[in-house]
Amino acid sequence: MSSKDFDFLYTVRECLGGRGSITPYRKGVENSCFHLQWGDRELHAWLQRIGLTPAKSLTLGPLVVPDEHFADFFRGCVDGDGSVLVYTDRYHVTKDERYVYERLYLSLVSASRAFVEWIRMTIRRLVGVAGAVHDSGGRRQRPLWVLRYAKAESIRLLGWMYYAPNVPCLTRKRVKAEKFLAPLGYASAHPTGRPRVGWLYNVEAAESVCGLAGVE
Repeated sequence: MSSKDFDFLYTVRECLGGRGSITPYRKGVENSCFHLQWGDRELHAWLQRIGLTPAKSLTLGPLVVPDEHFADFFRGCVDGDGSVLVYTDRYHVTKDERYVYERLYLSLVSASRAFVEWIRMTIRRLVGVAGAVHDSGGRRQRPLWVLRYAKAESIRLLGWMYYAPNVPCLTRKRVKAEKFLAPLGYASAHPTGRPRVGWLYNVEAAESVCGLAGVE
């Protein structure tokens, strides 16, 4: 486990009021990590009341999560079982050198389709983005469901889930999202990439545009 992921366990423990112990866990020769463990009957009973179940990966469904906390809940889900994927697509550059696109996908994976469909519908109601659910494929006994958002929708979701600079989160995923959190503007130079050709989401460039416009 990286130091950043180890720091995340401390963040989770602080959210729990400093309770719980972080200890090393080793499975096999090469697989080692740390885990956070705590015992609290009241917390256990509360988690069951909101809908968490034993063997939750397969049985999980809709949970009792208030709308005002759903951004935090979704951010935690992405930190645990999701990804923020950013890469440069040069697949069509042999046809035209201008065909260089920056791709962004925000995804969440679960063995329970009912769970990801509930998240998708709740986010659609709260944020207004649709997303899509599909089977990740592969030869496995049970399907693995992926809730995925493309670039324009991902930008909206990232701004929603990282609504403040100090929200508890997994640092390495926040770093990937950082440049998409700046206020959107239009670049003065000829832009490249799509969708939203001409949108400016680089932090330094956005601050430059705001400064020229006299916006603080």
